[in-house]
Amino acid sequence: MTDTLSTRSPGRTLAIDADRLWSSLMELARIGAYDDASTGLVGVNRQSLTDADAEGRRLLVRWMEGAGLEVTVDEMGTIFGRREGSEPGLAPVMAGSHIDSVATAGAFDGCLGVLGALEVVRSLNDAGLTTRRPIVIAAFTEEEGVRFGTDMLGSAVAAGRLTLEYAYDLVDDAGLRFGDELERIGFKGDRPVRLNPPHAYVECHIEQGPVLAQEGHAVGVVTGVQAISWQKVTIHGRAAHAGTTPTELRIDAGLAGAQIVVHAREMVDSGRYGRLRATVGHVATSPGLPSVVPDRAELTVDLRNPDDAHMAAAEADLAAFLEQLPAGQPGLRVETKRMAKTHQVPFDPAIQDAIAAAAADVGHTTMRLMSGAGHDAQEIAAIAPTAMIFVRGQYDGISHNPREYSTPEDCAAGISVLGTTLLRLANEAADKPADEAAA
Repeated sequence: MTDTLSTRSPGRTLAIDADRLWSSLMELARIGAYDDASTGLVGVNRQSLTDADAEGRRLLVRWMEGAGLEVTVDEMGTIFGRREGSEPGLAPVMAGSHIDSVATAGAFDGCLGVLGALEVVRSLNDAGLTTRRPIVIAAFTEEEGVRFGTDMLGSAVAAGRLTLEYAYDLVDDAGLRFGDELERIGFKGDRPVRLNPPHAYVECHIEQGPVLAQEGHAVGVVTGVQAISWQKVTIHGRAAHAGTTPTELRIDAGLAGAQIVVHAREMVDSGRYGRLRATVGHVATSPGLPSVVPDRAELTVDLRNPDDAHMAAAEADLAAFLEQLPAGQPGLRVETKRMAKTHQVPFDPAIQDAIAAAAADVGHTTMRLMSGAGHDAQEIAAIAPTAMIFVRGQYDGISHNPREYSTPEDCAAGISVLGTTLLRLANEAADKPADEAAA
């Protein structure tokens, strides 16, 4: 019987080299490493399109080429490594994630998905296995969004949600333009950025949360990604002397910023918006002097919700609050700028089932859970059947912090599931006439 996306025979499993996987993760983590004073640990700062990112990219390309992959780079700098199949005309199976980081990262976020997919290819080579379909590894550009202000940037452009022109014109805090920085580090490729739909996309990632650890599972099957909204809020007030200006005559941008922080928490605590999470992760005031009333405050507001309707209601609440802020301080002015906006994204049930079956066959129990963080998979889900594998994290699943940690055994468990899933998906025949054209 021919396997399809909805009907699959168990098939064989794939053994991976856990030591080689761990060695690759630790070697990449040395690029951008820094001593973190707050934790006393070594962290990773490999933000997108920095010199450290360029060094990490060059290492990844060498590893891909060493594994026999055909390496191409698209117009956004996303790196693709293709392992040919016995039927090259069929649409490939794709796996990947990102290797850029936040400024205070650990060794696993994103990197496990890319280097895990590379380990799958290496293990297929070791076993002498050729799949029917090609397998493509993707390392997407600027997933974190911390430097240029838009997360999942490379995959969003690849899937068509954002334009190449929009991405190129983004600037960082120093005024450096994305397109110029991409060219500077030598990774402005010529592969067209719009991605032809793969047969399937599977991404393995650390959970970045405590659920798997609490429930006693090394591996989880991800059902989807919750809605995400990022806004930058800039408040304009009036600078004044802190000692001589009466309170009633002040136009205090710092006070208004603090009121936004408190209101965001009140929205969460109210229960009106379901499982809303709200975070003000960046706050800056100007001129930033102890004796001067701030004339300017800049904040970011991050809202997340697994329900689109609840998210829309929360965004409306925040907008109304911001609109009425000047009533408390006449003369205050509030500006907002949308940084990112994605809706709740459900993952393909059949790919979820394939992951769960692979996990069972390699000896791991699983549970299904939704992702609280954004991932490249949510962008690719718009053009191809997609799902994710989560790997258990330690220390309550802390991430975006040098304490981020998954054990060698749990990383190997997740990539064993990824390898078996990819092996089975890549041996599926064409299930629709358009499949060949999509390659």
